[in-house]
Amino acid sequence: MQQIRYATESLEVTASPRWAAATLFLTDFAMTILAMAGGIWLRYLWDRSLLWDIYLDLWPMLLLFPLGYALAGLYGGGIAPPEELRRLSYATSLVFVILGAATFMYKSGADYSRGAFVFAWGLALVLVPLGRALVRELFARKPWWGAAVLVLGAGKTGEAVVRALRKQPGLGLKPLALLDDDPAKQGQKVEGVPVVGGLERAQEFAQMGVKHAIVAMPGVARERLLELLERHGADFPHLTLIPDLFGLASLWVTSRDLGGVLGLEVRQKLLLPGPKLVKRVMDMSLVVVFALPLFFLIVLLGLLIRLDSPGSLFYAHDRLGLAANRFKAWKFRSMVRDADRRLAEYLECHPELREEWERDQKLKNDPRITRVGKFLRKTSLDELPQLWNVLRGEMSLVGPRPIVEEEVRRYGPLFALYTKVRPGLTGLWQVSGRNDTTYAERVAMDAYYVRNWSPWLDLYILARTVWVVLFGKGAY
Repeated sequence: MQQIRYATESLEVTASPRWAAATLFLTDFAMTILAMAGGIWLRYLWDRSLLWDIYLDLWPMLLLFPLGYALAGLYGGGIAPPEELRRLSYATSLVFVILGAATFMYKSGADYSRGAFVFAWGLALVLVPLGRALVRELFARKPWWGAAVLVLGAGKTGEAVVRALRKQPGLGLKPLALLDDDPAKQGQKVEGVPVVGGLERAQEFAQMGVKHAIVAMPGVARERLLELLERHGADFPHLTLIPDLFGLASLWVTSRDLGGVLGLEVRQKLLLPGPKLVKRVMDMSLVVVFALPLFFLIVLLGLLIRLDSPGSLFYAHDRLGLAANRFKAWKFRSMVRDADRRLAEYLECHPELREEWERDQKLKNDPRITRVGKFLRKTSLDELPQLWNVLRGEMSLVGPRPIVEEEVRRYGPLFALYTKVRPGLTGLWQVSGRNDTTYAERVAMDAYYVRNWSPWLDLYILARTVWVVLFGKGAY
């Protein structure tokens, strides 16, 4: 464990990318073994004549999966979850294709069941990402997980970087300290991370083993910025530059080489016809596949609502959707009949809560909510009837949060972007803290989703939605 001391700070590099990579490697290997065993077992249930013991000699071949993940750069950290899901799916499928081709080339395919192979393939696509998610949930906040990061610049951009990394420990990048040449900032703390000196101290952190640095000074002159990159590029194997796009943090760009000139291409994928069609096909396919279990769940919840309080089962509210068209978004009723009167009386008795209501249009202890309604809202199951809106084409399974007329002003210029897509039954805001986030953060998340959309982002959000439903974090 390496340590660096200043007059006011003693910092230790406890994070170890090797430990995190080793943990993920073992998890991936264990999940592929489980997937293969599950595939063989499912095939054996289908045909008891399967000779399952012949598969025992194949276990060394399963090391190809972690090897493929390593070649895909999945043990380095700092990868966004949707991108990790994409790489995992491609790498897993590629290894299965290689294994299938190998058995064909060596004329041993007849000895093994194609059904077991297909079952194992499907299970691996699910179990490997699930295993990684569980490991991160258990260890991502441990001191040894991930890699220490030095942030150069303690201004607004540096603060935003530190906040983002601390909020997403699963990325595996842990801010250790900040450096800034402004004497007024030195000795201060940014989101709990100390500013320990000027930029000249960067090499000291490189010598103590820190391999990641982020240059978060978009306002610095071009000559000074180039000097910093040249000086510290040799010190840190992983040097990331935050460009002069502060205030456009949700803008999705990809680098383009324009004959030796760096270009940044703005991507707004969900505004293109092709991705829109793919997304609609995904919506309809998923709804059809899960229609039967969801139908029984809706019937059960409807029965509980009926037994809990008098009134209708469903509640419709006018919302703004695609092209700013109004539609009725359906929900399970979670309030008492005379909800408006009860709210007025409650705010009159508790005037200190009126500001909270006017700011968020929500109350943590809302007197209008029924007993079953509290459960429905905590788990977001009150929104299940919006599957009807999805089938009608008014909503999507994943998308921006559907808003009412009064919320348009809060979106400002981003409202035009909101109207280009269908709102979602779930979305990035719902799986990122929900009511624990500010309204400005919700708007930024909606814009980020539209500009960053991919099938992998939708699948990630849907998977995270299941987790949020089970644990109900940030909901009221």
